[in-house]
Amino acid sequence: MVLADLGQRLHGALSQLSRASVIDDKASVIDALLKELCAALLESDVNVKLVSQLRAKVKAKVKKSLEEAEKAGGRELNKKNVVQKAVFDELVALVDPGTEPYKPTKGKINVLMAVGIQGAGKTTTCTKLAVHYQRRGFRTCLVCADTFRAGAFDQLKQNATKAKIPFYGSYTETDPVAIASLGVEKFRKERFDVIIVDTSGRHKQESELFEEMVAISGAVKPDMTIMVLDASIGQAAESQSRAFKDSADFGAIIVTKLDGHAKGGGAISAVAATKTPIIFLGTGEHLNDLERFAPQPFISKLLGMGDMQGLVEHMQDMARANPERQKDLAKNLQAGKFSIRDWREQLSNIMSMGSLSKIASMIPGMPAGMMDGNEEDTAAKLKRMIFITDAMRQDELDSDGMIFVAFDKAGNPIGLNRRAKRVARGSGTSIREVEELLAQARMMAGMARQAGGQNGWMTAMQKMQAAAGGKPLGPNGQPSPAQIEAMRKAMPPEMMRKLRAAGPQGAQKMLQDMMGGAGGAGAGGPGGMDMGSMMRKAMKSMGGGGGGMPDMGSLMRMMGRG
Repeated sequence: MVLADLGQRLHGALSQLSRASVIDDKASVIDALLKELCAALLESDVNVKLVSQLRAKVKAKVKKSLEEAEKAGGRELNKKNVVQKAVFDELVALVDPGTEPYKPTKGKINVLMAVGIQGAGKTTTCTKLAVHYQRRGFRTCLVCADTFRAGAFDQLKQNATKAKIPFYGSYTETDPVAIASLGVEKFRKERFDVIIVDTSGRHKQESELFEEMVAISGAVKPDMTIMVLDASIGQAAESQSRAFKDSADFGAIIVTKLDGHAKGGGAISAVAATKTPIIFLGTGEHLNDLERFAPQPFISKLLGMGDMQGLVEHMQDMARANPERQKDLAKNLQAGKFSIRDWREQLSNIMSMGSLSKIASMIPGMPAGMMDGNEEDTAAKLKRMIFITDAMRQDELDSDGMIFVAFDKAGNPIGLNRRAKRVARGSGTSIREVEELLAQARMMAGMARQAGGQNGWMTAMQKMQAAAGGKPLGPNGQPSPAQIEAMRKAMPPEMMRKLRAAGPQGAQKMLQDMMGGAGGAGAGGPGGMDMGSMMRKAMKSMGGGGGGMPDMGSLMRMMGRG
């Protein structure tokens, strides 16, 4: 995965900082950290001037923070956190030009035009973009204005047909301006929401092709021109992007081929050179391999901090593909039920999410590339788990797994019964594998029982949220005393007893589990279940942090009054 090496080195450098016992005033630890960071960025083809500026800005920011703390009466300051925040902020600034790209809106016709050098992957990217907007309810279409490359129209036609997206092109017309004009006009009359125009690849030294690009732009009047940039282009990215910016004045960048082994730092340099935001990342050959880009989550993933927002969005995309099944699952969870059929559905969802290493990188604590080399084994194990469920009968799929357990005369479980052996034979797996799947299904069923029903934490969280008035938290992300009191009163008595017995730290962990880590109540998936937590547990079982919480000490003190 491109930038995986960079991510591992950045993550390793920050880990060394965390292990350092003392951050001394001479800042030798900081200098060592910055040396490693800068070396990693340079080796990834980030422009040397940008790297030098980042180093200076981090040092200046750390120095200023420490000086301000000293002036404020010498209050204690966590120097490690100051350094980490400065590094994070400046890395985000590298990929964030501070400008908002154009966003297609429903109810109007949005014309997008793709430009870039030869071989950057424009045609495939145009189709991916059309699929992306189509999945979000837009009527999308494609226009092939690439008459320079042999087979360009055939490729677009094949991609569009596979994705079931309307397209326009010509085998006889040789003027790309005419094709673009006719195609856009046709789809305008048919009131399509998003019209995407694919153009010929061109190099900055090809002046005639650049003039052609400007002519196409003048004819179709795009709402946004997008530069498609190959991640492997390296140091040439800056000069090429400048040339395209001067001619086409593109408003956004899509970086492609991020599934390869290119260094990819040139794309970062292109952002800085043109002050233009990246909007998507191409991460594979399939039509769904297009990720929305956001600066902070991107850097967070590089540093091994995860991207829960991206994970939630990914799972929401899956939910859109089968909304009725997700509604059924939500109802089951609300009622405190979770069957093997539901577990099978979640396994299938994980399989359909694409690259497992990409999903793993979204989970806090898993740096980029962590699953490299293990992905095939993990995918194979997931498939075998699906095979096991395929060998089950309908009543077995609808159970919570206890139907497979054998009991003695006293009612104590003594192992698996004949059903399990039959499923193992029918699926071509072992009893141990069947046992593992049943254990995971029973774990999920137990979580659902705790979550659902009138006394479950899902209902409690809904009551607490309603009791707090749905208002935002107070200063520093802490709930107000009134909100805490309202939440305390809304809690079921049984939950109150458990939280008091757990103590402040135990209560914090319990509430983090309830609220889905960083995402808040119900952030992770349908019905309020923390799908991020499910994913971590599933991956851990296959051998494969959440965000901030309220001040648990004060919360527990408020609870103690009841």
